[in-house]
Amino acid sequence: MGSNLYLGLVHHPIYDKRREVVATAITNFDIHDIARCAKTFGVGGFFIITPLESQVQLAERIIRHWVEGIGSVYNPTRKESLSLVRVSRTIDEADREVSDLWGTKVKRVATGASPHPKSIDFGFLRKLLNDENTPFLILFGTGWGLTQEVKESSDYVLAPIEGKGYNHLSVRSAVAIILDRLLGDRIV
Repeated sequence: MGSNLYLGLVHHPIYDKRREVVATAITNFDIHDIARCAKTFGVGGFFIITPLESQVQLAERIIRHWVEGIGSVYNPTRKESLSLVRVSRTIDEADREVSDLWGTKVKRVATGASPHPKSIDFGFLRKLLNDENTPFLILFGTGWGLTQEVKESSDYVLAPIEGKGYNHLSVRSAVAIILDRLLGDRIV
């Protein structure tokens, strides 16, 4: 069946800098770079989550170009990574797709740059991922992060990546760091 870990890049519902709930625009860099991380670490799939029809069409066009179009011939390794990408209109839709594939409820894990009372550390989540019969969907927020409602409705909230005071990574960087911490080789 493959990896039990899936990624969700959430474009709605997320906050803007005024903490208003908005939908953000999809970026080409996010699609390519996160898909490459997903392939590198053997993730089961990568969902781009947006309710905006124009953004759905844009993402699907980009994916089609690299998976079926001239891009698939020009860069076959890009085809491999972009083949992992799906577009969903809601978090629940992505959740249902993974749950249906696995025949069991998916465990949602929210991420964010701020501490949360429900936070679990990377080591704890790494141990949870050892249960190969349970699928996990890690949600990453764009804009100014996932809404409080998304975090509260998740099964877990992953502790933030701690830097040296500055805490505003691109979502692409956060995905790479988190995947390495969860799935990368560990020297004991």
